[in-house]
Amino acid sequence: MSDIPTDDQPAAQATAAATPLDGLRELVLAAAAELLPAGGQERSGAVTLERPRQAQFGDYSTNAALVLAKAVGEPPRAVAERLGEGLSARLGDALERFEIAGPGFVNLFMADAWLRDALGRVLAAGEAYGAGGARRPERVLVEFVSANPTGPMHVGHARNAAYGDSLARMLARHGHQVGREFYVNDAGTQVRKLGESIAAVAAGEPVPEDGYRGDYVQQLAPLAQQARDPGELGRLAVAAMVDGMRTSLLAFGVAEFDRWMYESSLHDGDPSAVAHTLAMLAEHGHTYEQDGALWLRTTEFGDDKDRVLVRSNGEHTYFASDIAYAEDKRERGFERQLNVWGADHHGYLPRMHAAIAALGGDPGQLELLIMQLVHLVSSGERAQMSKRAGEFVTLDELVQEIGVDAARWYLLARSHETTVDLDLDLAREQSKENDVYYVQYAHARIASMLARAGGERETEALAALAAGEGGEPLHASERGLIVRLLAFPAELAEAAERRAPHRVAAYALELAQDFTAFYRDCRVVGAEPAAVESFRIALCVAARRTIAVCLGLLGVSAPEEM
Repeated sequence: MSDIPTDDQPAAQATAAATPLDGLRELVLAAAAELLPAGGQERSGAVTLERPRQAQFGDYSTNAALVLAKAVGEPPRAVAERLGEGLSARLGDALERFEIAGPGFVNLFMADAWLRDALGRVLAAGEAYGAGGARRPERVLVEFVSANPTGPMHVGHARNAAYGDSLARMLARHGHQVGREFYVNDAGTQVRKLGESIAAVAAGEPVPEDGYRGDYVQQLAPLAQQARDPGELGRLAVAAMVDGMRTSLLAFGVAEFDRWMYESSLHDGDPSAVAHTLAMLAEHGHTYEQDGALWLRTTEFGDDKDRVLVRSNGEHTYFASDIAYAEDKRERGFERQLNVWGADHHGYLPRMHAAIAALGGDPGQLELLIMQLVHLVSSGERAQMSKRAGEFVTLDELVQEIGVDAARWYLLARSHETTVDLDLDLAREQSKENDVYYVQYAHARIASMLARAGGERETEALAALAAGEGGEPLHASERGLIVRLLAFPAELAEAAERRAPHRVAAYALELAQDFTAFYRDCRVVGAEPAAVESFRIALCVAARRTIAVCLGLLGVSAPEEM
């Protein structure tokens, strides 16, 4: 039976209507296609439509003429001139003018009316603006955190948790059907070692040399009253640790997992998932025995050496469990597996891809997203602030120190592929230097402004825009804010496809900066004439909604007041 979520998922099921930028890009491609000679080859995938870095170069710029020049057989600037004329004919009054720049870029200056209409379409989409749009919606399983249950979650796990949770949110909003799982490594000798460590502490004896230490072991010592066997005691401790992890993750804003998958369950049943997977590999002829151990011929599929599945003493390796878990996910109907793993798993991708190929699957459907390390910085130096664990900073301690919002923002604001130096002093600061505070403050400022205008006035303003009322020239800051809002669907799509929550954080910051410039330059409540006030109120509504969506995707709150 499939474990794919079937509950109502409005964001995941939303179908994105064509955005204003989609329509503009289609017109660019159509105008470009007209310039091609009979039999000419179109390269629409290479055509870009981007916002220039400086407003003086227009609202949008396209490289289409540069892409077409060879096929057309004319210099790029000549092609650009013809392309601009074609776009003028297609866009009519929606295009104020075009200019040719550099080697053949066409810069487009959109008319105020086009921008007003585009904002109306943003608002008409409501809370679903930017949702949907996945080229091929998939059933995706995101496995993340998967912290070792023999110790508390630390700051590294916090980054893993924030990233996996945000990634799942983005993928669902982008149109995928997303499942979330936490893999509990409760098999092998480590659980027994934890039990032995707890038993030693409870008896007042030294912890075994290869055992577990730390205050948390002392806190687990009362469990020794319920079991004497180290294995059973270890299992009780794992259950207690997992309960603590669940509590910590919920407090950190991580949505509840659809499933807590225990490694031990892969060894249960007749046949077990592990036995079933090993039988499949043997049936395909990809395993062999050597020196009393069972090996997988991963070198046949690009790995640098073959890998052991069952040791000579009969114990299964973690690799065998990992393969069985991957096959279990595939058989449950997930078309794509995203595994968010720690920095110590860099070498795992070739062997896992090899294993999936050996099972007859598509290795490209498994993505291993490797998280880099987190360093805490205080007063310019790396910090140690642990009060209980001794050797590491726990997730709970991090939240107590700087709060959920700041922790999640700064763990997500950089690519997962780069090391993060989390500045605790900056994260606590309530100023524009603190990016999360700056973005949240922009949202709170808009909420306050709209509250001052009143709900009835907001409704009137939205109705006026929908009816096409108002025709006053737009201020440059209004134009900049609208163009930024129009970029959101593409930014979200790019972030989801690149597995990059940090792009959402960067966009949210840029949007907040554009709103701040607009707020500085343009009076909203009380602006004259009334049509200008109405338009600016509507623009504020769109900005508030979009900032709130961005913060929500990051698992950060969008406060109404600060």
